[in-house]
Amino acid sequence: MDYLLRTVDRELDELLPAAAAIAVDGPKGVGKTDTARRRADAALYLDDPAQREVVRADFTLSSLPTGTVLLDEWQKLPQVWDAVRRQVDSGAPAGRFLLTGSATPTDAAGTHSGAGRIVSLRMRPMGLHERGLVTPTVSLSSLLDGTGEISGETTFGITDYAEAIVSGGLPGIMSAPPRLQCRLLDAYLQRVIDRDLPELGFTVRRPETLRRWMSAYAAASSTTTAYSRLLDATTDGDGQQPAKTTTIAYRDHLSQLWLLDPLPGWLPASNEINRLQQAPKHQLADPALAARLLNISATSLLGPQGAHMVGQLFESLVVLGVRVMAQAAEARVSHLRITGGDREIDLIIEGVDGQIIGIEVKLAPEVTTKDVRHLAWLREKMPNRVVDLIVITTGRTAYRRSDGIAVIPLALLGA
Repeated sequence: MDYLLRTVDRELDELLPAAAAIAVDGPKGVGKTDTARRRADAALYLDDPAQREVVRADFTLSSLPTGTVLLDEWQKLPQVWDAVRRQVDSGAPAGRFLLTGSATPTDAAGTHSGAGRIVSLRMRPMGLHERGLVTPTVSLSSLLDGTGEISGETTFGITDYAEAIVSGGLPGIMSAPPRLQCRLLDAYLQRVIDRDLPELGFTVRRPETLRRWMSAYAAASSTTTAYSRLLDATTDGDGQQPAKTTTIAYRDHLSQLWLLDPLPGWLPASNEINRLQQAPKHQLADPALAARLLNISATSLLGPQGAHMVGQLFESLVVLGVRVMAQAAEARVSHLRITGGDREIDLIIEGVDGQIIGIEVKLAPEVTTKDVRHLAWLREKMPNRVVDLIVITTGRTAYRRSDGIAVIPLALLGA
């Protein structure tokens, strides 16, 4: 499979000539190694015991080749982090180290944070705009700086979005035939339970209970469902419920593997809006994992079996792509919800200068005045900060309504 240019490539192109060390973090299978290897003159793969021993024997890293060196799966030898930090402190040149990792180290005790020395860069599964399936015509970064234009048409329809949801954004899986995709996603999830979690020091005593909790989390995608309700949904057939401490451990360890990617509640620096709820919206790293946990195919997603989840998983697909785009623009992404649910906005993008874009996600292609009422309220509350308001749909045409709110099909939105 040919390499598909990622939005994070733009960030690396900008940062690598200036930073001595960059850590690219994210779940397994997102393409961290391929992306980093394209920029490295040499690579050491620390999931290989032999190569790990080579590095273990020289923690000063003084014997490494010249140029940019990739230290892949660095968390397999956490002390490497400190060794890189010391090299940076000693004057390592720009572009000297790339570190890639798919888990937070099991024991970070004694490991320096790297603040001010090592730049951390998050790599997520591919957003729709990166998969080579669509041709975006609207730039999110341009909308943030006030220069963006709203235009374009697409033939991408609801069936295509359903297929994009279930095929996911993991490069090694998304282009496989549908039946093989299912088997590969099953194997990915099973590896998490059988191997990845034990490698973090967490013994899964009841694998089926963990699987049920993950399925409950998947069913709560794009919602702020309380963790106590997820616990209730994990009850097995004989009425047995796992201990709360057990499910907290599930959450913490899956987060270490970057598999949970909750969307935080928005907390603006100013106090123009009161009663903001801080509960995160639940999201797995990739909506395809959620669909697989729930045994939903592209066909069933659009039928009676998946009707209750299609809106939530379409929102997950939108959130994934917008987060990738926003990161490249140095913007933060969150959601807004007033306690009691009086006002809700699916996504708040906050730029480096405090400018705001509000986004609502709508599965249907048409947009009504009712659909934009919360966006209009946000503009009234913060007129000096809101630079644009958007409804992302499954429609065919990007346009701006008479009230100034943009309507953009997801297929036409890019970085």
